[in-house]
Amino acid sequence: MTFNQLRRVDIALRRQLTLANFAERLASVWGGRLLVTEYGAGELSYDQAAAKVVQWSNGIAALISAGDRVVVATPNSYDQLLLCLAVSRAGGLPVPVNPQMRAAEIDHVVADSGAAVTISNPDHLDTSAVACEAATPDTSEVAALFYTSGTTGKPKGAALTHRALVGQMSMAALWPVQLRHDEVVVALPVAHIMGFASLIGLATAALPVYFMGRFRATAVLDTIENRRSSGFVGVPAMYRMMLEAGAADHDLRSIRVWMSGADVMPPDLARQFKSFGASVSVPLLGNRGQAAFVEGYGMVEVGGGVAAKISPPFLPVGVGETVGFRLPGYRFRVVDESEDEVSMGGLGELWVRGPGVLEGYWNAPAATADAITDDGWLRTGDLVRVGPLGTVMFCGRRKHTIKSGGYSVYPLEVETVLEEHPDVVEAAVVGVEDDKLGEVPVAAVLVRKRSKVTGDELMAWAAERLAAYKAPRRVVIVDDLPRTGTEKVQKDRLAELFA
Repeated sequence: MTFNQLRRVDIALRRQLTLANFAERLASVWGGRLLVTEYGAGELSYDQAAAKVVQWSNGIAALISAGDRVVVATPNSYDQLLLCLAVSRAGGLPVPVNPQMRAAEIDHVVADSGAAVTISNPDHLDTSAVACEAATPDTSEVAALFYTSGTTGKPKGAALTHRALVGQMSMAALWPVQLRHDEVVVALPVAHIMGFASLIGLATAALPVYFMGRFRATAVLDTIENRRSSGFVGVPAMYRMMLEAGAADHDLRSIRVWMSGADVMPPDLARQFKSFGASVSVPLLGNRGQAAFVEGYGMVEVGGGVAAKISPPFLPVGVGETVGFRLPGYRFRVVDESEDEVSMGGLGELWVRGPGVLEGYWNAPAATADAITDDGWLRTGDLVRVGPLGTVMFCGRRKHTIKSGGYSVYPLEVETVLEEHPDVVEAAVVGVEDDKLGEVPVAAVLVRKRSKVTGDELMAWAAERLAAYKAPRRVVIVDDLPRTGTEKVQKDRLAELFA
């Protein structure tokens, strides 16, 4: 990148970057470069995307007043992202919803946000409306409401600022796009913070995206193989599904980087996918080596990620329980039940402070007070163990901890043991009531095709490897698990299997 290009990037992306001006700022830097190729919808350049945003914002501005919430309830598509930018440019607060939400959940979001308008199809907007003056919000103002996935109850609206959503992306523009051709396959829901943040980051870095509105393992594998894509962003459940769908039998050597987030990535699964990719292209010999694996840690309440780790080709580091190193601007604390900091090796709840922390939950002051301390620390609800060099090891969600006979059982530990069985694709562990012990762990398990393993055999497998109070008292083999839009297991619905 030349000095003049760097200067343009600095001017366009570092000064008061917001959702409202994001598309036009990127177009001023990258112009006619390819932004996205969408399955079934063709290609868009940065200039074309910015023009769409301007047109749609004119139509939206005719329907709303400044600050109005606008629910964006379109099918999962790149247009859903552009519509969110258009709502912001028109002076509104976008509220994207996942089309996989049940009707009652979407009704709840509309009512809870007090939305003035719901957009289900951008073709219904009047793009001939009088041109609106682009909104100029401050980076500290609330930019959008992202509703939690609702794995443990009704979704809550996380109020995220412009600084949280786009203010930390300018460094991505320094990616050396001139040195090689890249394409990153994304099949995540835009209405989920991981999908939204991934697309924002990739757009800023001028990394072209191949976007698929629906994840299907075989289709993704075929796409990577046929298009020779160099990157993939997904969640651990997607990697499990791709492995089960025959990833080992596809030519995935064009992949240089695999990326994951939103849930814990099993180390063995990450290592397998590293071996499927490649790190260099050798003349006459083709792609050789291994891919890198990048894993991020974050949540909707921080506008994306707060920590990351990378496992380079051929090096057995960067996979495992650690959430990685803090991203610039973030601080961590690990506290016990008395809110005293724990020392190295100690277990406690992770607290986070930094530029992406939500302003609060919309219309939920009690939930906000529970989540954010008076001095601005976010209580993540994640249990971690303090490691060396400022790292922390993820141990599970505090709310999912099972109290059995006075002992604490962490579902992640039990799930990891069950998934070590050669026939198990994925395990989900929850606690159910027990008259004697209060709660006991039980498991729902997906197994490989044509597997003959039984629930009793998996119970015995776990019992040989876990303390008696941790071993599941019942294992049910299922055809599918209830999931959110990012394939995360909805544990509140799992209990129904054991009623």
